Amino acid sequence: MKPRINLSPAFLAALLVVVLTGCAHDDWRTASRESASLAPDPVATREAVLQVYGADAFSWRGTIAIHTWIAVKRTNEQYYTVYDVVGWRERSGKDVMQIQQDIPDRYWYGAMPKVLKEFRGKGTDALIAKVDQAARNYPWKHEYAAFPGPNSNTFVGWIGRQVPELELELPFSAIGSGYDD
Repeated sequence: MKPRINLSPAFLAALLVVVLTGCAHDDWRTASRESASLAPDPVATREAVLQVYGADAFSWRGTIAIHTWIAVKRTNEQYYTVYDVVGWRERSGKDVMQIQQDIPDRYWYGAMPKVLKEFRGKGTDALIAKVDQAARNYPWKHEYAAFPGPNSNTFVGWIGRQVPELELELPFSAIGSGYDD
C-alpha cells in the first residue's frame, strides 16, 4: 500500500505563488553580493581555511535548489581564493568555471550563504592544494546546464569525489552534484 500525502489547498496555493512570483530578489542587479561575515578575516587569521558554501539559487529556483562554491585561504595569505561555476559566463564566451581572489562568503544574489563544510589549521594547506588541482582538472569548464548538470553543484561534487579527504556530502538540494557525463 502506497503512503498518501495530503496537501491542503492553502499549501498548494502558497507553493504556486512562490514558484510563479519567485522569492527573495528577482533583480540580480540590486540583490546583495555583500559578505555575510561567515569567513574569518584573512588579514587577522594566519591559519589556512577551506570552506564549502551553499546558498539558495537565484529567484524562484531557490525554493528547490542551492548554488555551491568553495573558498580557500592558505596559511599566511591575506586573501581568499574562490572556486565556482556560473552558467551566465558561458553566454559571454567565458569559461563557466572561475578561480579568483574574491569575497568568500558573499550573499548569492540576495540569499544568505551557509558553511556546508570547513577545515582550518594543520593539514588544510594540503587539502587546498588537492582542491586546486582538482578544480584545474574539472572536465566541464566550458559547459553548463542547470539540470541535470554540469552546473555549480556538479563542480563542487566533482571536487569532493576527487578529494575524498573532504568527506563532502552535499544536500539533496544541490541539484546536479552527482552529474557524471
